[in-house]
Amino acid sequence: MAEGTDKAREEFLSEAQELIEGLSRSLLGLDELQNSGAEDPSLINEAFRYVHTLKGLSGIFSAKAIGTLAHRVEDALDALRLGRLPLSAEFIDVLLRTVELFWQLLSHEKDGDEPPDLQPILARIRRLTSETSSQQSREEFEFEPALLAVLTEYEEHRLRTCVERGLDLFKVRVRFGLATLDKELDEVKLRLAPLGEVITYLPTGEAASLDAIELDLLLASGSDNNAITQAIGGTNVTVEQVPRRAVGPASSPLSKPQSLEPLTSNRTAMPTQHPDSEIAQAAAIRSVSQTVRVDIRKLDVLMNSVGELAILRGALARMTERLRTDGQRQLASELHRIYRSFDRRLSELQGGILEVRMVPLSQVFDRLTRVVRQISRDVDKSVRLVVTGSDTEIDKLIVEELSDPLMHIVRNAIDHGIEPRERRLEIGKPEIGIVALNAFQKGNHVVLEVEDDGGGIDEKFLIERAVASGHVAASEASVLSRDEIMNLIFLPGVTTRQEVSDYSGRGVGMDVVKTNIAKLGGVIDLHSERNIGTKITVTLPITLAIVSALLVRCAGNTFALPLNSVSEAFSLDPGRIKWIDSREVYTLRGASLPLCRLDQLLELTPLPASNRKRRFVVVAGLGSRRLGLVTDELLGQEDIVIKSLGKSLKQVRGFAGATELGDQRVALVLDVAAIIEEVLRGSEGRELVGSLHE
Repeated sequence: MAEGTDKAREEFLSEAQELIEGLSRSLLGLDELQNSGAEDPSLINEAFRYVHTLKGLSGIFSAKAIGTLAHRVEDALDALRLGRLPLSAEFIDVLLRTVELFWQLLSHEKDGDEPPDLQPILARIRRLTSETSSQQSREEFEFEPALLAVLTEYEEHRLRTCVERGLDLFKVRVRFGLATLDKELDEVKLRLAPLGEVITYLPTGEAASLDAIELDLLLASGSDNNAITQAIGGTNVTVEQVPRRAVGPASSPLSKPQSLEPLTSNRTAMPTQHPDSEIAQAAAIRSVSQTVRVDIRKLDVLMNSVGELAILRGALARMTERLRTDGQRQLASELHRIYRSFDRRLSELQGGILEVRMVPLSQVFDRLTRVVRQISRDVDKSVRLVVTGSDTEIDKLIVEELSDPLMHIVRNAIDHGIEPRERRLEIGKPEIGIVALNAFQKGNHVVLEVEDDGGGIDEKFLIERAVASGHVAASEASVLSRDEIMNLIFLPGVTTRQEVSDYSGRGVGMDVVKTNIAKLGGVIDLHSERNIGTKITVTLPITLAIVSALLVRCAGNTFALPLNSVSEAFSLDPGRIKWIDSREVYTLRGASLPLCRLDQLLELTPLPASNRKRRFVVVAGLGSRRLGLVTDELLGQEDIVIKSLGKSLKQVRGFAGATELGDQRVALVLDVAAIIEEVLRGSEGRELVGSLHE
């Protein structure tokens, strides 16, 4: 029983999260409308539905705090959609604050903690909803009594709003097939949307046949009869304009003693029982969704199992080759056919599980939109967030760990980068600053770019802070390259902010951002131009669950390099090696490739020269950085599952984990991002292995 209850509660938390995300998107859409002065009642209704459903779910699962807040937000949105409240910046501010509280409440609900105090936000909502508005139209129409009798309070409000905007009203009669009523009605609404707003609809009570029904749609539009008829198309359409007459505001035929329930697509009372109604009813109770929610931990278990099968696949391949070598060609041939079939099915299974784990980056980007809006108001700057590539997909686990680093980068772009309005106008920039967030897939990686058009990084001040914090000696500051200067921002205690604010200036943040990105197997690059702006690029693997790796042997030890970080491998030609600035580089296709000898990097005893016929270079790269790793042998490609090194070795940099190979050997998996970072920074990797040898 307890297990069933836990599963139900997990379902509740998952569905509640989706509803809160939907509410956030709707409110952000309303914010854009409010800023532009436009109007879209469907967005208000959408937000209302999200919070109404959330309130109902909370009641079922006794989530009292969530239910209380949802109830108050529902009241506020209801007042907005009925025209009792104006859509204002303050209204959006308050409701977006409730979104943040919903997230907190959901987290507390999951962990069983005490919820935060809701009284301040509830008081703000009560104050907002007490400010009512009751405008009436000075224009009235000669409506049929039957039409007025079915108008809900919300439909009356929409009717008044459209009339006050000076739109004409039309009665559009359309004939639909009973079997396809819902679909055809939605299509008609979609075609009419560019011309105006469908206020309501109701059956005429007349039917040309048993399998058809006629509906009258009340349309508010600025177009004429011909345009409306052409928009709908077909021959079963008639359009009639509702006569208008001017009257005083005191007596309105729109007011009536009571309102009926809101109209839905099922409100068309059938004039007769259709012969196929039993079939229609059976179809109506079928699920319209083909999706299911899956706990990511279950997918992890499946992925681990697939990884173990991949190891067995490698063992099967080696066994086949051994049989062939021993002269048992017939048995080897049969086993090879089994291996090929097994390999194909396993690849399909692996691809399917990886696809299920993928989620769009819009899950993070939507939250960042709220952050930009709030911070820009707090620091009194006009900032617009431009988002592209939000449909780019990445592993669910990476998305969860990506939220905080991206949020910090965006926060820095607004607080550090974007100049105050007065300064932007002085130097000829638009008053509104731009923060652009872009994502795209590049091979087996996802690239995220955060760019602002602000003041850029003051290199001189950055060097001063690095020297003051003891990270750079004063004598070395003058010989730093531009890339090295930019990388100073990732050091602890270094900041470009001259004074401490509520958001930044303490020198804590970008070093943590870089560390967290590195834990995900990614790298971060920064480029900045003074008075032009700053661009931060984050390159991440698509998934961390199961990876293809290149196995190499160095000084008698086997290591695995994730293939998504390897571009090529070739035999080392000693004649192409040069020394530049005390570093080995290799001339490859006319370009210089920095070299790193793995045995020296990891402080391993190299093999005697007599035991090495030749050496190899594996070109590893992330983002724009490349490094040639010199090793003794290339052992081939293999799919691996990366296992943690455990608590005692977790902090050792340079190793992403360990993996079991098909012959029951264990190999260390190299963290390519950390190695590239350390070697190209000039530490020669000693930090990577120091704690491992202690």
